[in-house]
Amino acid sequence: MDAEVRERIEAWQAGVSDPELAAELKDLLAGDEEALNDAFYRDLDFGTAGLRGILGVGSNRMNRYVIARATQGLADYLNAHYDKPSLALARDSRLKGEEFQQVAAGVLAANGIHVYVYPRIEPVPTLSFAVRYLETSAGIALTASHNPAPYNGYKVYNDNGGQIANEAADEISANIARVDPFSVEIMDFDEALEKGLVEWTPEEVLDAFIENIKKVSIPGFKAADGYKVVYTPLNGTGLECVTRILSEIGVTDVEVVAEQAEPDGNFPTCKYPNPEFREALELGLKLADEVKPKLLVATDPDADRMGTAIPHDGDYVLLSGNEMGVLLMDWLAAMAKARGEDVASKVAVTSIVSSAMPDALARDWGFELRRVLTGFKYVGDQIDQLKDAGEEDRFLMGYEESYGYLVGTHARDKDAIVATMLAVEMASFYAERNMDLYEAMEALYEKYGFYLNGIVNASFPGAAGADKMAAIMAGLREKPLEELGGFSVVGTTDYAEGPEMPRLSGLQKEAGQILPPSNVLEYRLEGEN
Repeated sequence: MDAEVRERIEAWQAGVSDPELAAELKDLLAGDEEALNDAFYRDLDFGTAGLRGILGVGSNRMNRYVIARATQGLADYLNAHYDKPSLALARDSRLKGEEFQQVAAGVLAANGIHVYVYPRIEPVPTLSFAVRYLETSAGIALTASHNPAPYNGYKVYNDNGGQIANEAADEISANIARVDPFSVEIMDFDEALEKGLVEWTPEEVLDAFIENIKKVSIPGFKAADGYKVVYTPLNGTGLECVTRILSEIGVTDVEVVAEQAEPDGNFPTCKYPNPEFREALELGLKLADEVKPKLLVATDPDADRMGTAIPHDGDYVLLSGNEMGVLLMDWLAAMAKARGEDVASKVAVTSIVSSAMPDALARDWGFELRRVLTGFKYVGDQIDQLKDAGEEDRFLMGYEESYGYLVGTHARDKDAIVATMLAVEMASFYAERNMDLYEAMEALYEKYGFYLNGIVNASFPGAAGADKMAAIMAGLREKPLEELGGFSVVGTTDYAEGPEMPRLSGLQKEAGQILPPSNVLEYRLEGEN
């Protein structure tokens, strides 16, 4: 353990007053040195996605002192850039979420920043919407998305409801580095409420969120009699908004998985509350076997990602994020054409790591497809560009392969609430044609060709893991691959060099765009079209 780490540990020994964290620190000091080192070997990184980490004591953990320090850095940024800054704040069902919310609000209030706080847990897209609706200077969502229970996170949004850009993150990070985590002034939450520096977000904001989602409901949609849906929020935030929007579009036969209905940051029914994985849906599948729905839908804890299971030939088939994205893209283009809209004027957005199949759809339908870096803020940026040109209605949809979708321009982040509504409507549309969504996807494969897609997850924890990842990427750049999986590499794109954004079909009225540099390598293999 080096001297810098020891110095950091000593500072925390002297500064920690929270009894729970002080006891945990005492146990760490008496226990495994490797665990102690991992908790203190660095300050938890603040980037464009804010903070995310394991709960516990230490500079590399999520706790009240790290939250206070980060919020002071953000407050300094807001006071430097806005005359009367304000902020919208929300949390999901994660452990320590309410404590972290009160700490963040108290720091902001102590810095004279007005804070709107959702009075109960709400999905992340409602925070993105609140920033836009209330015209605040920024937003914070306390969430760790679909990570396991020991995690929490702190996502910062800009004044347009999208995650902050690199430049803002760099400035906030520099501010944070100057803050002593044990000397941050925190106003008592109740005092801040009494003084009007903190106020509960009005109910009209959530009402407006739901109304904006209803705007992209397919005109004339009517659920067939007996159209049943099974839904699970995976002990997260989705229950209120999902059941409300389904009710408002006339889907009233919704069976909720009882064991996963109530918010619980321990996620007692699934270790990894990720709707991508069948294990997280086991209780939903069990209920589906009993009640025989047309569709099983799951949202992750912060309700920005949606997964589905399709009843098919006596079993349940899970669609991948790419498959649902392609299904929605094709169906939305068909619905736009049926309404007499110019499909060639539409713009769909996906990421550089998503399936190549949307390319085939774009060529066939004629809409423009743009590929951006991973991270929904880049999808939001494309919406902003269209809005600035007075062409917001050109946006067809955006999606990432990691089960994130956005239809409509009410938010600048992925939204499982609107995705659930449209998945239900789309499933009903195909049901009227005696097809389930699995069969609809098979029809698209028959039409456009079969695309195999998959994700390999590798974990590189701690300081050693970070060094190993850096070494792997450096090695691939120093000695480029000539073969991958038995296929010759015929082309490579190094996104660290900031290449031009891939675009095809559509109007392409605007000039080409350059992607921001990113530590990503793309290989094109022999036999690709």
